[in-house]
Amino acid sequence: MRILWLNPNLLLPLDKGGKLRTWHLLRHLAERHDVTYVAFAEPSEVEAYGAEMSRVCSKLVTVPRRESPKDSLGFYAGALASVFDRLPYAVAKYRSKAFRRAVRTLLATDRFDRVVCDFLVPAVNMPKTLSSPAVLFTHNVESEIWRRHAETATSPLRRWLYGMQWRRMSAFEGKTLARFDRVLAVSDVDRLTLQRLYPAARNVPVSVIPTGVDTSYFAPTVDQPEAHRLVFTGSMDWIPNEDAMRFFCQDILPRIRANVPDVTLSIVGRRPTQAVRQLAELHGVEVTGSVEDVRPYLSRAAVYVVPLRIGGGTRLKIFEAMAAGKAIVSTTVGAEGLPVENGQHLALADTPEAFANSVVMLLRDAEMRRALARAARSLMEERYDWAVAGACLEQALIDSTPATRSHAPLGITVGNHASLQ
Repeated sequence: MRILWLNPNLLLPLDKGGKLRTWHLLRHLAERHDVTYVAFAEPSEVEAYGAEMSRVCSKLVTVPRRESPKDSLGFYAGALASVFDRLPYAVAKYRSKAFRRAVRTLLATDRFDRVVCDFLVPAVNMPKTLSSPAVLFTHNVESEIWRRHAETATSPLRRWLYGMQWRRMSAFEGKTLARFDRVLAVSDVDRLTLQRLYPAARNVPVSVIPTGVDTSYFAPTVDQPEAHRLVFTGSMDWIPNEDAMRFFCQDILPRIRANVPDVTLSIVGRRPTQAVRQLAELHGVEVTGSVEDVRPYLSRAAVYVVPLRIGGGTRLKIFEAMAAGKAIVSTTVGAEGLPVENGQHLALADTPEAFANSVVMLLRDAEMRRALARAARSLMEERYDWAVAGACLEQALIDSTPATRSHAPLGITVGNHASLQ
């Protein structure tokens, strides 16, 4: 097949869960199919990562775009302007005439068997009609993330703002799903949620693409962890992760410290917001920022914590920690959509008291930690190789052939990179 793949960003560096998922899936797909990858990227990013992107695509097309860093004046100005936009802010900021022009040019000059919209937001730049089947790859149920933002917000202003974004995202997500010939979800939970929330899209087939993990890369080490060290990993400029760490440090960590006075926490991940950086001022809390390799931090920790209250999709961070042989304490939201059993592969707890008690129990009981770690690692080895997920994606794309459409014949891609202004 010849596939046109639309994504908001380049996949490199592999510093976010969504990037990792797409990278590993495209590695499998690119072995047998011809992939043209379209994304926003600055010239410096293309220079740094363009050549390596050839591992997952035969042709790379980039559209320049500069995004204001979070906590910057430009970011807040854009967020304020979005109050008057009919689209949700997370979508509107990717609206681009240059991206739309790039897609139209490719569709007019090349012939594709499938068009894949990777994440919801590139759909804002897709033509209304296509000559080939279109597939939407949803890594989350986006409206559910905003609903949970609204429900967990502590100030009336934030509740209003998040509630407004939730309503706008619900409207956009439902309308967008109905445009596609097939939708890909990352878990059965997400599949059922999409079908429940959006009746108009119930006639669109939804395929579940399982999450995988590189079990040879994330493998248990022989090093003994520090007895009372905790760790959390993730992109620390993502609001659900920021909320999780603030919640943990304010409501859970003091309860743990009352029982384990020397407990420490490492918060590991790129671009920590100011709110996350301030957590380093607390006793025993380390905020690393970007690191080249998270595995040493996993190895040092006795317990991996996932106190997420907001989220969707599946958390690659849990799969990586399980493959690394870590005992895990997570909220139900944090482990949502994952094929794990409470008490067998990890511990689930949703209130601050229950979460703290589970962490304390595991810190004190080394044999229980080892039992959870062994079961978690075995599950990853037996069922969650990326090759399995890649085969599921390939079959879903093959099956995405609506009878009502006429399809373009195969063509040939010429060249390996282009940049459109």
